[in-house]
Amino acid sequence: MNFQIFKKSLTGRKKFIWLALLLLVVGFSVWRVLAKKEAKPQLQTALVERGMIISSVSASGQVLSVNIMSANTKASGIVKEVYVQDGDYVQKGDKIMEIDLDFQGEQKNSQAWSSYLGAKNSLALAEANQYSLQAEMFSKWDAFKELAESDIYEDTDSANRNLPEFHIPQKEWLAAEAKYKNQEAEIAQAKTALNSAWLTYVQTSPVITAPTNGVITSLMFIEGMSIGSLDTGSTTSNQKVATIKTEGMPIISVNLSEIDVSKVDLAQKATITLDSITDKTFTGKVAGVDRIGETSSNVTQYPAIIQFDSSSAEILPNMTVTANIVIDRKDNVLLVPSGAIQTQDGQSFVKVLQDGEVQLVGVETGLISDNQTEIISGLEEGEMIVIGNNFSSSQQNNGQSPFGGGMGGMMRMAH
Repeated sequence: MNFQIFKKSLTGRKKFIWLALLLLVVGFSVWRVLAKKEAKPQLQTALVERGMIISSVSASGQVLSVNIMSANTKASGIVKEVYVQDGDYVQKGDKIMEIDLDFQGEQKNSQAWSSYLGAKNSLALAEANQYSLQAEMFSKWDAFKELAESDIYEDTDSANRNLPEFHIPQKEWLAAEAKYKNQEAEIAQAKTALNSAWLTYVQTSPVITAPTNGVITSLMFIEGMSIGSLDTGSTTSNQKVATIKTEGMPIISVNLSEIDVSKVDLAQKATITLDSITDKTFTGKVAGVDRIGETSSNVTQYPAIIQFDSSSAEILPNMTVTANIVIDRKDNVLLVPSGAIQTQDGQSFVKVLQDGEVQLVGVETGLISDNQTEIISGLEEGEMIVIGNNFSSSQQNNGQSPFGGGMGGMMRMAH
């Protein structure tokens, strides 16, 4: 009885072992099939197409403070009245605001007025001296002229003209003429001093006026506010009241790298984007390139100036910008994704899919954009190319190099 039970138990174990072995073999077979499917390359392809390619250089920078003039004052006191507001158009000399001067402000204004009157008197005196010098010059000229036309000195070749009696009146006339001409320079200097004194008086005046034609911006004062400049030693600093925006296109400054600066030239077009204005793209052109450059932390950058083709009230000084400068552009050329280009030993290659086989094709490339490359020779429109190295793992397992005669040894060079 026990033997029968043992025999049945042994038979059951054999069946279990055989079933386990069968499942193991089936599982291994399925794993090999799936592994082969996973090892099969998944090729990403694209067609060789014709189109336009634009090669550009990207650089970042900021908007410069251009076409803007400040209305400043050296006056101090309390704002009495404001005549304009942001957005108003003013002409040179129009009132912006008026100030009730404090003691310090009145003192500065009085000193400036006194300096102006002194400069005005100096100019009048210089002009009066000029009349005296002019009269003296004419008098000396008449005396010399009368002497030169006399019987003794009339002959220009006469030896008498070498005598002191002749040279002294001549030199006196030339000296008088030199004094008169020098006085003209004195008058010019006095006029400049008068203008400077007037501008100083205007800066200390209780009435602040527009220094140029334009639109008022950044007006930061209202009636009742205190305004005043600080004295530091013998210097007095100006205080900005408002800015006036004049007509003109915005200008940006961007920094070019050592690699890109040689590609950029004057009048090249550029597209400009601003971080703060995300829904608009502006255009402009290169107006200047600093080819000396500036080095900081062992990095050399070359500033370039780009002027906008159009203006916008949204563009403000110091905003961050990115400019793409167009270096070259071509139309109706063969194009492939840049990811399809491979290079070895200075030669460029592309993988072409033809009749289910992948072959390397040597190509000659041209312009390169952000994501496309121009093909000058080696490919034809409509050919199917492979992007990336999707099949390289199987080649490496076979000990083949993608540039060493693999893929059936098929190779086609550019012609």
